[in-house]
Amino acid sequence: MELVVARIGRAHGIKGEVSVEVRTDEPEARLAPGSVLATDPPGAGPLTIESGRVHSGRLLLRFVGVHDRTAAEALRNTLLLADVDPDESPDDPEEFYDHQLVGLTVVTADGSEVGTIGEIAHLPAQDLLVVAREGGGEAFLPFVAEFVPEIDLDRRRVVISPPPGLLDED
Repeated sequence: MELVVARIGRAHGIKGEVSVEVRTDEPEARLAPGSVLATDPPGAGPLTIESGRVHSGRLLLRFVGVHDRTAAEALRNTLLLADVDPDESPDDPEEFYDHQLVGLTVVTADGSEVGTIGEIAHLPAQDLLVVAREGGGEAFLPFVAEFVPEIDLDRRRVVISPPPGLLDED
């Protein structure tokens, strides 16, 4: 199974480096020199990481065969994908891969069914659970412990404690 681990941003400098938006909690393993990553769109890759460094709080990568700004800029907005065993879980028990959460039933603390997780939206400030509602439509729930106190992968359900008004239909 392929997981998105980063999105390529702007070119940095003239020697082929790019900034990346990291989308993994394991960048040192997934984005290490020598890593070969598939891409979306597929025609941009696969890409092999030649080197990486942090500059002004941003991760910069250089890929084998990408040696100038023009080639680097052509990769902008390309997603980097790592091949991961579908049964693999993150080391931290409080972390989850998107594919583990999509399709789980969402219920409130009192047991009322809300819907199912359709996707996880990775936004700059925080992640959101996009919940397909039982009666149609979607609800967006910040993926934080205060609002999502329990995730039970074995029972395939997520218990939520939404703030007042979040699930109101009106």
